[in-house]
Amino acid sequence: MRILLVGGGHVGLYAALRLQQRLRPDEAELTLVDPKSYMTYQPLLAEAAAGAVDPRHVVVPLRRILPRVEVVLGRLSALHPAAHRAVVTVPPPVQQQTERDLSFDYDLLVLAPGAVPRILPVPGLAEHGIGFGSVQEAVSLRNHVLTQLDLASSTRDAALREAALTFVFVGGGYAGTGAIAELEDMARYAARQHPGIQPEDLHWVLVEAGDRILPETEPDVGLRTTAELRGRNIEVRVGTRLESVHDGVVALSDGSRFAARTLVWTAGVRAHPVLRETGLTCDAQGRLRCDASLRVLGTTDVWAAGDGAAVPDLTRPGECCAPTAQHAVRQARVLADNVVAQLRGEPVTEYRYESKGSLTSLGLHKGVAQLRGRALHGRTAWLLHRAVHLRRMPTVDRKARVLADWLLAGLLKREIVSMGALEQPRAGFETLMELDQD
Repeated sequence: MRILLVGGGHVGLYAALRLQQRLRPDEAELTLVDPKSYMTYQPLLAEAAAGAVDPRHVVVPLRRILPRVEVVLGRLSALHPAAHRAVVTVPPPVQQQTERDLSFDYDLLVLAPGAVPRILPVPGLAEHGIGFGSVQEAVSLRNHVLTQLDLASSTRDAALREAALTFVFVGGGYAGTGAIAELEDMARYAARQHPGIQPEDLHWVLVEAGDRILPETEPDVGLRTTAELRGRNIEVRVGTRLESVHDGVVALSDGSRFAARTLVWTAGVRAHPVLRETGLTCDAQGRLRCDASLRVLGTTDVWAAGDGAAVPDLTRPGECCAPTAQHAVRQARVLADNVVAQLRGEPVTEYRYESKGSLTSLGLHKGVAQLRGRALHGRTAWLLHRAVHLRRMPTVDRKARVLADWLLAGLLKREIVSMGALEQPRAGFETLMELDQD
């Protein structure tokens, strides 16, 4: 009996952990497929970008905590449900070679490839936009922001200085709101070390096409967060879209035009496009249609959860569960228990969970929260945010490392050194080679 799990994010990791704990080795073989050998704990990505947490500590190595699971680095490229076979494309052993396709037969399949950024055809976005969905992008963005401060403090060109100190974030969801708040907090501190730059010189703009930021939360949380950001001189423009980026000039739908050297795209995510190619039932958003037990409709052996699954929310009839980490982690456990139940001929259970609230960190000692209808803000919300996510962080090892990062950050000064050269490690060597040839 082989159980194949596609995706090593929140759902894939927690489901594999649960299956590893509940199944005996002779009951089933577990195989997990993902392009990366680690899971990224997304709720702490903004803190990693701001330097509050070491980026290495917000990733969880899959092989270390899943010793009974075969981890295959690759991506699902084709699925043949009738034949119970999945085709996985794996990277070549040598860089110059082409990718290879491997076939995996399975008895039960768990589909949780997650989501990908939702990219819109905005002129200039591909050339000038910066993403914020991975650890690599978070580190790159941190280096970029600090580099702009260095540039602004070194130039006498007023136009260049203004563009360097203007930071535009498009998308007011959890990712965009958390990123702009944490990075503004970091940059405000870093500005003290740059002669001639005052915190008021920095121009931060959050652009949201909807009528409020944090649409995943209760309206009160979004309004309170907006007030908090505006109180820190961060412009929050709701009901506004990015129209174009040409020659470093950002154009918004409200008629605004301004020069900016930083444009961060965090305008939501969509279900992984591979799901539409599986031949399974999908909704208009490309998510797999599931019943309340997390089984994909029209199948008996395919399960799904997380961002790529349209799971009915039994606490809100007629609606689907929101694509949040709260649901993903809990769905993973119910899914794993139902897979075990199917293997053992036991009845499955339905997924039912009513959200207890929402938490958002907005920088050091700043945050907003809504907990069981009660609104919190400031240091209390910030401490609660850290406590909740420390508890949810997988493995004791990662909990200890993150806690140590937070304690050291509270005792010592911020690290505000740009390490942009890490993104081009061969640049210095290549320059020396060119000088020697001359």
